[in-house]
Amino acid sequence: MKIALPSRQNQIDNHFGHCEYYTIFTVDNNTKEIISSETLPSPSGCGCKSNIAQILSEMDVKLMLAGNMGEGAVKVLNNSGIDVLRGCSGDVKTVVLKWLEGSLVDSGDSCHEHECH
Repeated sequence: MKIALPSRQNQIDNHFGHCEYYTIFTVDNNTKEIISSETLPSPSGCGCKSNIAQILSEMDVKLMLAGNMGEGAVKVLNNSGIDVLRGCSGDVKTVVLKWLEGSLVDSGDSCHEHECH
């Protein structure tokens, strides 16, 4: 399974639409281990209005672990077959390991302000 995290300096970027890059981990759900990781540069402009959901879906990403994210971005990702878990913070690898342990829960935090016009 592939998991994407909006990232900046190996930390979860709190704003999905303006992250520096996406860290994508391939994990084995059975063994609860990380198999590999790669990075994908963020498209220029606002992520929620880019084709990033389609790109991630074509890479077979099934889950986005993120900080804050607006409902519109969540819907775009969901429509591309990507589940979203919000409220994550900290080191990206640590966040994935916590998810594999089952200790992460969606916060429901949404961005209520939008800087892209």
